[in-house]
Amino acid sequence: MPRDSTEGGSRATIWQVAAAAGVSHQTVSRFLHADTGMKPQTREKVRLAIEELGYRPNLSARSMRTRRTQRIGVLLPSVSSFQAPALSGAIDIATAEGYAVEVFSVEGDAHAAFERVLQIADSGQVDGVLALAPLPPETEHSYPGRAAVVASEDYDENTRSVGALAEGAPIAELVEGLHRLGHRRFLHITGDLTYASARNRREVFLETMERLRLGPPRVHAGVWSADSGHEAIMSLAEEGHPTAVIAGSDTIAAGVINGARERGWDVPADLSVTGWDNQFLGAHLQPTLTTVKDDRRQLGRNAMSRLIASLHSEPLPEEKALSTVIWRGSTGPASS
Repeated sequence: MPRDSTEGGSRATIWQVAAAAGVSHQTVSRFLHADTGMKPQTREKVRLAIEELGYRPNLSARSMRTRRTQRIGVLLPSVSSFQAPALSGAIDIATAEGYAVEVFSVEGDAHAAFERVLQIADSGQVDGVLALAPLPPETEHSYPGRAAVVASEDYDENTRSVGALAEGAPIAELVEGLHRLGHRRFLHITGDLTYASARNRREVFLETMERLRLGPPRVHAGVWSADSGHEAIMSLAEEGHPTAVIAGSDTIAAGVINGARERGWDVPADLSVTGWDNQFLGAHLQPTLTTVKDDRRQLGRNAMSRLIASLHSEPLPEEKALSTVIWRGSTGPASS
């Protein structure tokens, strides 16, 4: 169990960490600055010593030395349930880099958010601002020089996914995987096509079908509802119906499965079904639902890593993928 470094009114110092790890204080400093050139065994010794002593960087002292505040402001829209995991991921990275995080909220449109960013950046109280609220595209090169600003362009003003979160690449992985299982007749049921995510998934579906020389591609324009999936399945002819359905969301997929059962089709023996969102109940349906997981926490980590790199004048880090296919029981070999 880590020691309480505040016992007796004192706190662990970088010198004590160095002594406990058997390294120099410069080595501890390198660890705290995430130096990638450190030997793994040295990194582990320092990490264990920090954990044992309960060491925390002295942000006020560092601020006096560097003339930085060691604080980062994160701006959220007033309605921010979608951004909560992203905020958590952003705090993960900021804390690991020795920054304190102050969270701000804003009501109104993207222009109101931009004005709030200007106020926070010009306050002198933060070194950088991470905007998880959408900003107007035309303001991209209008940020003040007093603080670094990074805008996460993953949601629009209506909290619809855009940017990396809206990419449809996993659709290709789903179609290719089902193709390897013998499927040749596919149906894609879209979400609401006013969303970039729905349009991108449809586009990747059509491109993949063409690349694999499968067709003709069937697309049913739907909305984000179970009724949409049910309606699409009930409208299919019995003869030559698709053997695989790529649904735009888990909710649509649930409607597909209900419709298939009404028609006497077994899932996955007669019809393989995939969704998107990795909703909690998908892992507990019968059969369990093949889906795509969007890691919104990683979105926050990626965005904060970009801001930290900007603060340190370092190259932008390679960003980790946000979407992962999860294969489950609702998909299987084609029946014919």
